[in-house]
Amino acid sequence: MLGSRDLWGSHNMSVFRTTLCAIALLSPVMASGDCTEDAMLVFDASGSMAEMGYNGLDIPRIFEAREALERVLPDVTPIRRVGLVVYGPGTAEACSNVDLRLPPTPNAAGPILSEVRTIEPNGNTALTQAVEEAAEALMYRDQPGTVVLVTDGKETCGGATCMVAANLAAAGKSLTVHVIGFRVRGDFFGWEGADANPDPEVEISAARCLADKNGGLYVPAETTQELVDALNKTLGCPVYGRLEDTKDLRPS
Repeated sequence: MLGSRDLWGSHNMSVFRTTLCAIALLSPVMASGDCTEDAMLVFDASGSMAEMGYNGLDIPRIFEAREALERVLPDVTPIRRVGLVVYGPGTAEACSNVDLRLPPTPNAAGPILSEVRTIEPNGNTALTQAVEEAAEALMYRDQPGTVVLVTDGKETCGGATCMVAANLAAAGKSLTVHVIGFRVRGDFFGWEGADANPDPEVEISAARCLADKNGGLYVPAETTQELVDALNKTLGCPVYGRLEDTKDLRPS
């Protein structure tokens, strides 16, 4: 028969486990692998990110993208090192504007947000080159890493997106590439030969093959909240060490 001390210990353990389960349910979903590995955010700052909704009453897409990053990065960057590649801003209609703003860095929310807040969208969409540079920053041939691409459209700089996707998969050591299609509009150039999306309201970025060939997710997002959810799903981690609120419940 269990004594009162044993019963109290069993009760504490039960409460502790219940609390851990609750924390796990409230935490961002981990997409795959060990989410403490280095990650690179590839951020679309091409000219189309300055566009607003068709009714002209919306705000530019980049405003919503900034807000989403403000809400996500402070919770992610204490857990994993994150870097930033930006493509687009610079000379109008140029394809050379791909810039490694930050390599994978601990507690990078502040530096990344400082960069994103000052970006003026411009230029074309060199997303393929940007993903390649992000993979290089991760030293993807030698170690695991994660790239999260945020884009509102298709490659417009002649990059062979799906060929590069296959090359990254062949040469990489557990590289994962996620693609977030944020308010993707316009012509759809399918990587499997399709020339039009049957539902113009649910466009899919042709960059999807980067995710399909590199073990990642393609996540469409139409609103700021959906973009927040997509970033948490692809870049976020479970709250591994954040048990301060449960310290009094831990078994002694």
